[in-house]
Amino acid sequence: MLKIGDVAEMVGISASVIRSWEKLGLTSPQRTGSKYRLYSPEDVKLLRRARYLSRVRGMNAPAIVELMKSKGELKSHRNGADNNLGIRLRLVRSSRGLSLSEVAKEVGISVGFLSAIERSAMGASVATLRNLAKFYQLNILDFFDQSGARQYLVRPAERRQLEASDGVRMELLAWGNPVMEPHLFHVAPGAGSGEEEYSHEGEEFLFVLTGALNLVVNGKEYLLQKGDSFYFESSTPHRWSNPAKKEAVVLWVNTPPTF
Repeated sequence: MLKIGDVAEMVGISASVIRSWEKLGLTSPQRTGSKYRLYSPEDVKLLRRARYLSRVRGMNAPAIVELMKSKGELKSHRNGADNNLGIRLRLVRSSRGLSLSEVAKEVGISVGFLSAIERSAMGASVATLRNLAKFYQLNILDFFDQSGARQYLVRPAERRQLEASDGVRMELLAWGNPVMEPHLFHVAPGAGSGEEEYSHEGEEFLFVLTGALNLVVNGKEYLLQKGDSFYFESSTPHRWSNPAKKEAVVLWVNTPPTF
């Protein structure tokens, strides 16, 4: 079993590309207790094939995945939670009688990108999801699977999960409460909310459990490290990213539930 840095050197692509291809279902690495990815020889073979299709054939990532699936070279590794987000977004749009082009124009993204999100072929940044939620007059909780009754105690295995974008995973810590929105944000090295600042109604509190988070609020930059906490009004333009070489885990609470 190989770590991501070793695989990147063997295949000749960056670790960030490997992580983005993983999100499309191209690989399914095992995880250690510390959440480090471990790749098999079969994963390396698939990545080398994808690199060839990208550099020699000039194919983009979604096209590579579809081609490899059609030839039986690749099986889908995406879990149900990831696929559900795309399905939910597609159902919301179709239930309102909107076309891909109408939504894409209002949100400021391409039709192809929106289509890929709805097909779960690509992930969306937190900023893009925020814009979609705002357009549909929804909040982030509507993107999670909220089936089942409200419960006071939530075990780690019971947390609802949402992949916001490459390298950003949110775990919902409680649901059924219209006042608070508590999450654990898992932010991979280099990942973040996107290049654009965003804002919305409400207030936010975050506490860095592990790693570091670079937070920009109203143009001012703050480097938060393990043990640091931060509070700000959500109406202030903000964005964030992980500047470190290891995953950041952040307890993040919004009120009211929204982007």
